[in-house]
Amino acid sequence: MSPSSNSLKSFSMAFLLQAVLAYPSPTPLLERQTTAVPDYVSTYAPVVWLYPGENYFPSDIGAQLVHTKPEINFTVIEGYENPLTLNNLDSLNAYGTTGTDVYLTSVDDITTNPAWLNGVKPDSTGKTDGATSVAIIVNDHGDGLVDAFYMYFYAFNWGGVLLDIQEVDLHVGDWEHNMVRFQNGTPTQVWFSQHGFGEAFTYDCLEKQGARPVTYSGNGSHANYAINGTHDHTIPNVNLPDAGILTDYTDQGTLWDPLLGAYFYSYDASAKTYSAYDSSYPTAWLEYLGTWGDEQYPNSDPRQHEILGISATAEFTSGPTGPEDKQLNRTEVCPVASGYVCDVRTELTS
Repeated sequence: MSPSSNSLKSFSMAFLLQAVLAYPSPTPLLERQTTAVPDYVSTYAPVVWLYPGENYFPSDIGAQLVHTKPEINFTVIEGYENPLTLNNLDSLNAYGTTGTDVYLTSVDDITTNPAWLNGVKPDSTGKTDGATSVAIIVNDHGDGLVDAFYMYFYAFNWGGVLLDIQEVDLHVGDWEHNMVRFQNGTPTQVWFSQHGFGEAFTYDCLEKQGARPVTYSGNGSHANYAINGTHDHTIPNVNLPDAGILTDYTDQGTLWDPLLGAYFYSYDASAKTYSAYDSSYPTAWLEYLGTWGDEQYPNSDPRQHEILGISATAEFTSGPTGPEDKQLNRTEVCPVASGYVCDVRTELTS
């Protein structure tokens, strides 16, 4: 090698060394981990058994906007941002009474059972192919206490048959969830949502696949149970103990893995804001305050039926609110509900 080549090489190495020393140090590993989904959120994520005869499978969250239009008091909102997407859905909060009376109403007559209500049946791997049906929301309370919400979305809810007389609690849109509470990365308790409330168990007592707790989804209603079999279903819209006159059925039909079609977010409870763990995930939709389905049809609507004029027996009810309304900053594993005590069960019984 010529002297000039050696000189050039020495200059290049010196320049490279100087550049490396001047470049800011990378963020320490522990600090960088705060921007990633905690490993345990996936390790202990629930798996869901859908009922063998299920007709209404998990659905793509964004696709719901394609098949609905925003209404208030059964009238389409004028001048809303159209088309609605998961990136602008929160714009509907500007309408009505702080947005809470907005309903994403089906553009189709749901009594004709349009195909989009059926959702996507998970394949042999447990994936809802082509559909993102889950929002996983992580709330870090500090001091090692973390709640992970696994929010499941379905395009339609079939509530069952009351007293073997009439179908009840049919509505467009359905949000159900599990919440796993962690202490220092160890799962301690799990919440199972059921028709506006639910029940809690210690993690250790639950049925599992590997480390992942098992959830049984009610046929059509998608209420979450810790065991399979037959379960009492509260009469829609009435805060009464289960009376055994309306039934949920669960069993091992199709296994669904919610991790395979999910958006992942962190939740800042003090600011009430969401941050996506992946910049490609939409976040604005999480701020939406309205419902994800039709408003309950009045009795003047020929589609609506009640038993003996009792409103609690309505065949068609209003759609549900979304994750924003699911008490994401709970003190206990159970949400706060009037008259209920958070009883965390330590064994599986029917």
